[in-house]
Amino acid sequence: MSTPPTELIAVAWDGDAVTYLDQRRLPHEVRHERARTVEEIEAAIKTLAVRGAPAIGVFGAYGVALLRDAIADDEHFALAARRVRDARPTAVNLAWAVDRVLAAEDMLAEAQAIHREQISMDKAMSEAGLALIPKNARILTHCNTGPIATAGGGTALGVIVAAQRAGKKPHVFVDETRPLLQGARLTYFELRQAGVDATLQVDGAAAIAMQRKQIDLVIVGADRIARNGDTANKIGTYGLAVLAAHHGIPFYVAAPRSTFDFSMRSGDEIHIEERAPEEVTAFGGTPVAPPDAKVYNPAFDVTPGHLVTAFVTEYGVIEPPYPETIPSLELRPRFGVLT
Repeated sequence: MSTPPTELIAVAWDGDAVTYLDQRRLPHEVRHERARTVEEIEAAIKTLAVRGAPAIGVFGAYGVALLRDAIADDEHFALAARRVRDARPTAVNLAWAVDRVLAAEDMLAEAQAIHREQISMDKAMSEAGLALIPKNARILTHCNTGPIATAGGGTALGVIVAAQRAGKKPHVFVDETRPLLQGARLTYFELRQAGVDATLQVDGAAAIAMQRKQIDLVIVGADRIARNGDTANKIGTYGLAVLAAHHGIPFYVAAPRSTFDFSMRSGDEIHIEERAPEEVTAFGGTPVAPPDAKVYNPAFDVTPGHLVTAFVTEYGVIEPPYPETIPSLELRPRFGVLT
């Protein structure tokens, strides 16, 4: 199988286990772990050791194939597969990949096909988005959308890296991305590996960066996209879209078709996970708020489709009106795989 354009392997089949890069330890330690049981698979997803909607999908697909071999009883296997499927309810790729593997006669072959297709789709996305990136563009991005988030070449970050390889020399302003700092820990790390010039900023600096740093465009990834273009992504994305609209800056979302949930009419139907209060009341394990502080800690928000300039997919760039153009994706043939 082809590997992502980085030495870090996000997810891989390992015979009697699924190997994954523990993203919680980056950038200070590169450490791969092996998941062999439903408890280990579920924990890797829930604790964000494996994160990024496409990578979770690939990981979940391999996990279910592994569990099918390990659990002979059909009822017990069904319960285990359900636990994997439900580990991250907002990221549609996980449910999509698990369902696809469960419907296959050869589950491992199907999981491997999903992985190959992800690599192929990421490459097609980066090529499709390349035309949206001007030379010497100043780009703002949020969360992490690189190879370690997709088990391929990346979505939004894949477009940026493609622009760098094409000689466009982009400069990227990277939101640190609270509360788990995926931007600071992962995106900046991957951009440095790819030789892309980047500047790290706190999430609250996005507005002044747009005002004073001549930001040309914003590009982010997605965890679930409804039929009307409403997009769930890491918390803080909605605010960026509002700011971009105010400043007249294009706001792009790069995501594969598997991230589009054609069963959902709007973002009102998207379940938003809430995470532990300690992620807000403490920093680096040190309490920073009163012990009885009330906390609202959503992991995602939903950007209304009318704030999205265009979606970059493996099938090309999708533009408004989204209630018409997004459903047409559902009719497209299954994307070709790499051999």
